[in-house]
Amino acid sequence: MAFFLFAILILMVPSSNAYWPPSPGYWPSSKFRSMSFYKGFRNLWGPQHQSLDQNALTIWLDRTSGSGFKSVRPFRSGYFGASIKVQPGYTAGVITAFYLSNNEAHPGFHDEVDIEFLGTTFGKPYTLQTNVYIRGSGDGRIIGREMKFHLWFDPTKDFHHYAILWSPKEIIFLVDDVPIRRYPRKSGATFPLRPMWLYGSIWDASSWATEDGKYKADYKYQPFVAKYTNFKASGCSAYAPRWCHPVSASPYRSGGLSRQQHSAMRWVQRYHMVYNYCQDPKRDHSLTPECWG
Repeated sequence: MAFFLFAILILMVPSSNAYWPPSPGYWPSSKFRSMSFYKGFRNLWGPQHQSLDQNALTIWLDRTSGSGFKSVRPFRSGYFGASIKVQPGYTAGVITAFYLSNNEAHPGFHDEVDIEFLGTTFGKPYTLQTNVYIRGSGDGRIIGREMKFHLWFDPTKDFHHYAILWSPKEIIFLVDDVPIRRYPRKSGATFPLRPMWLYGSIWDASSWATEDGKYKADYKYQPFVAKYTNFKASGCSAYAPRWCHPVSASPYRSGGLSRQQHSAMRWVQRYHMVYNYCQDPKRDHSLTPECWG
């Protein structure tokens, strides 16, 4: 009887593996030097909603404006990261973003790689959305390639490091050096290859951000604040010589992920992924051939 009760208690205790990812065994953020904000970026819009204190950038949204910033240089590959902290409480309709884009260079026909915090309501977690747009799939008739996650920590409590590794053959999204998604290049038609700039912003996306637009931004809770620090942008700029070697997110100079990194990524996708466009039966997968097979 005592053994039976002990076995029941063991079953009732949740496995720690379901709460924190296994070690990826490699920490790419440690391989790239942080930069000061003004060395690598400039304000893009909403300068009156942006402040810098000891290299920690604060941007905010109220009913008059949001704010955004942009890298000084365009890149054709690289590691792009920042430590970010988002606002607790009611933030429905509000997007806090860190992303690559060439929208200004190719309006209406642009490429984009997104990390976005989708605002939420009281008592519900933030959704971290990753997305890839290629050659206008984010313009007009939108073809998104979204994967969404509920993180294994509260992103409002402290800074955590979010990064995009973009090389000519893959895009890897990382959170605190744990890979959460790998988007491989399967063809030129489904992969961004033109130079992009690095951006960050906070803005009102009430029409879709929170539960497909069910909950809107409520400005009685303004200002909505996001903080960024520990900026990293390292790789081949658009002006670098052709022999510039793309950086890697793994111990292998050739790129890819190690077995340990793959294991950590599988854990995240098993326990914390809440949406995968390739598994959505409502999507027209003839438009996303990378989902085939």
